[in-house]
Amino acid sequence: MAFLEVRNLTKHFGGLASLNGVSFEVYEGEIFGIIGPNGAGKTTLFNLISRFLSPSNGQIIFKERDITPLRPHEIAQLGIGRTFQNTTLFMKSTVLDNVYAGFHMSYKAGHWKAFLHTLSARKEDRIALQRANEIIEFMGIGRLKDELAENLPHGHQRILEICIALATSPELLLLDEPVTGMNPEETQYVVSLIKRLRGDKGITIVIVEHNMIVVRSLCERIVVLDSGMKIAEGLPQEVMENERVIEAYLGKEEVG
Repeated sequence: MAFLEVRNLTKHFGGLASLNGVSFEVYEGEIFGIIGPNGAGKTTLFNLISRFLSPSNGQIIFKERDITPLRPHEIAQLGIGRTFQNTTLFMKSTVLDNVYAGFHMSYKAGHWKAFLHTLSARKEDRIALQRANEIIEFMGIGRLKDELAENLPHGHQRILEICIALATSPELLLLDEPVTGMNPEETQYVVSLIKRLRGDKGITIVIVEHNMIVVRSLCERIVVLDSGMKIAEGLPQEVMENERVIEAYLGKEEVG
């Protein structure tokens, strides 16, 4: 049984199809990769799954439930977290405050109780703060909890984004180019963290990534998009040897 199922997903912007009839399944506990050249529709796909965009056609099924009509905050509450290709941090806030802010999606005390700072709201605040500390410790940046986000190196900023996504207690985590701009040492560290998220936390992960070394070391299966369409799916090694995939990345050699 599929944990996440994408059925014939299509997205038009005006007359242009950014995504065209894409279907695949992700299984629970899997690290699943989505690759493709620039403009292939990878981030559009993530925006559709997380409902930051509405599909023109198709369905998104999560744990046997059709989540296509839901809004972004409802998707987060169901257990789907994500990071973004571009940095989305509160740069003037500390590491701890950034992660703490991520808990607002699951806040149960209610806005009035929070405003009046009732006993239940204060209790929930304490729990959220404790969990925020636990997340940043697990992700290896606990020593930086009082640093402003703007002062962090790029690699640590990307790790902080994952920490914020973890504040929603996701069962499914969508990572959009998590190692972009990192040096080899930072990349290796983030790869190890992603493996720990699956191994220690049991989180199912879907990753969009251009770094093929990362994709091969992390993903059990991958889907390849090109010009909004799925052109290949399978094990990393067999997909990398697929002629259509090679052509999409390198271009078709002219004859003569």
